[in-house]
Amino acid sequence: MQLSPNYYNDRVCLNVLAGSRENARDIYAAAEGHVVVGVLSKNYSDLASAIDDMQKYANDVENALSIGLGAGDPNQSEMVSQIAKVIQPQHVNQVFTGAATSRALLGQNDTVVNALVSPSGKVGLVKISTGPLSSQSPEAIVPVETAIAMLKDMGASSIKFFNMSGLKYKEEYACVAKACAQHDFYLEPTGGIDLDNFEEIMKIALDAGVKKIIPHIYSSIIDSATGNTRPDDVKTLLAMTKKLIG
Repeated sequence: MQLSPNYYNDRVCLNVLAGSRENARDIYAAAEGHVVVGVLSKNYSDLASAIDDMQKYANDVENALSIGLGAGDPNQSEMVSQIAKVIQPQHVNQVFTGAATSRALLGQNDTVVNALVSPSGKVGLVKISTGPLSSQSPEAIVPVETAIAMLKDMGASSIKFFNMSGLKYKEEYACVAKACAQHDFYLEPTGGIDLDNFEEIMKIALDAGVKKIIPHIYSSIIDSATGNTRPDDVKTLLAMTKKLIG
């Protein structure tokens, strides 16, 4: 069982949501395996049913599963860690304070564990108070380099920069990308990414020299009628990625 995502050219792996197991299989095929398929813990009423269903998803896509919180909900942090312990997926979404728990319960360093870090409104500074209690407290704003060092201390793999609102925080994002490249850390741009801004968002991270990038493209490519991600849009994203990397 492969625990690391299947990056295109060892650089980029897409992250998109699945509306069903059939949709997950279609997405995986459309991305030629260069994807982690998101399933949200928030959609399950209890841990047992989440583990049972997500194991089926993992089996369907050769373990290319991304266990999600659900709109970055910090209250899902513990549930995500408990699911990850059993499933051993390729990708785990976490809040800043939840990364260490997930890594410890996984018991290995191959699965990518991200940590949710938010724009602060100031270039070079990021908000790390994204946990269940800290998100309800006065904001903790720190230099992005410090955030990366703290995450390395906790065993995280990457910064999930959320909510980017597309290119609203372009300068902040570029600074985060530069810091990730300099400090050998992965980057996961998230929030408001669509087929129109995908290339520009990716180019910023690629040009900065980020080692591995996992862009999250969610609602913009989901069919509102079915709740499924459109496989043709995933094919388009992969084609754009190939063009960018060469």
